[in-house]
Amino acid sequence: MFDFAQARRYMIEGQIRTNEITDTPIVAAMHAVPRELFVSDSWQTLAYSDHEIPAVEGSSRKLLNPMVLGKLLKAADLQPGERVLMIGGCTGYGAALASRIAAEVVAVETPDLAAASTDALRKGGFTNVVVVAGDLAAGCADQPPFDAIIIEGAVEVIPDGLAVQLKPEGRLVTVLGSGRSGQGTVFRAVGGELSGFPVFGAAAPVLPGFEQKREFVF
Repeated sequence: MFDFAQARRYMIEGQIRTNEITDTPIVAAMHAVPRELFVSDSWQTLAYSDHEIPAVEGSSRKLLNPMVLGKLLKAADLQPGERVLMIGGCTGYGAALASRIAAEVVAVETPDLAAASTDALRKGGFTNVVVVAGDLAAGCADQPPFDAIIIEGAVEVIPDGLAVQLKPEGRLVTVLGSGRSGQGTVFRAVGGELSGFPVFGAAAPVLPGFEQKREFVF
């Protein structure tokens, strides 16, 4: 029988701590949350590997690499008592981790993955997470403000509507840019606008709705 607990420990020691993610709340959350709950049956033995895994069978969407997700959580600097918006977390692993640190988590996912996310979070007993089905780029405009927004993937552009969903001085964290040029970036909400600075290099898939519009060249 596959030892998921041992695989989880190996992930934390080999992928998380070695990449300077040593914050006690994040490490404790990763020890407590079984990632295999958020992976389809055929991929469960790879749940703790260091690469992206398909969210569900037949989906093109993938769970974020654990190290990249850990660095996003570290950059977000979540605190007890805070409200957090997680965008594009596929089956809810990132939301589950955040829920072990913050008071309340709202997770926005596309309708095709929202049901799988709700089911996995229910099975894991994560009662302080609410899953909302909708357009990822729209965030959750009817439940602001949030202390932090974590976009679990890469973005080429950040929609204007997300800044106003943050509290003043709230944080938005994501991977800005596509391919190997991506940068984990922390944005602050100042006067309804976002001002950001890069904190680590990272590669992640660009989430649907966050692509740069391509202009025709004649």
